[in-house]
Amino acid sequence: MLPANLFTIAIWVLLKESCEGTVKSKYLDLIGLVERLHRQCLEVIKADLDRQGIRDLNNVQALILFNVGEEELSIGELTQRGYYLGSNVSYNVKKMVENGYLIQERSPHDRRSFHVRPSEKGLAVYRGLSALFDQHASHLAESQLTEDGLDAANHALRRVQQFWSTPASLARDLSAA
Repeated sequence: MLPANLFTIAIWVLLKESCEGTVKSKYLDLIGLVERLHRQCLEVIKADLDRQGIRDLNNVQALILFNVGEEELSIGELTQRGYYLGSNVSYNVKKMVENGYLIQERSPHDRRSFHVRPSEKGLAVYRGLSALFDQHASHLAESQLTEDGLDAANHALRRVQQFWSTPASLARDLSAA
């Protein structure tokens, strides 16, 4: 039988190791969940586009239109505003200009830069998605997801984003190797 203080130390070491595994497991679960949520959001947008009979716009392009909103943005501003996994924003903007969802103009101040703004057709998609998200927000309370719960989730995700944005968190500790 271990003396009390050694027993306590052994329990503490076991708990520490199990907590580290738990943190890693929860961290990996969070990464997977974020990816699945993004994909599911895109599927919801795709279903709404299909319901409206919109065939010349994909879900990523619709999300780009939503992020443009009613504003005029440079391509750089648009890229910073949203996270369009696996997509090329310039290509999508070009297709939306060709299909009449966006109007693209050269910047009056910098001829190398372009700005985009929604056309009437693009505004209709923006307003449709905004109404869809309004409907979702009103149904969240029914699903036991409160404003406080959303605040807590947003806070946790922003902390992870901040962690990933810190260069030190991305570097491996090679001194132990």
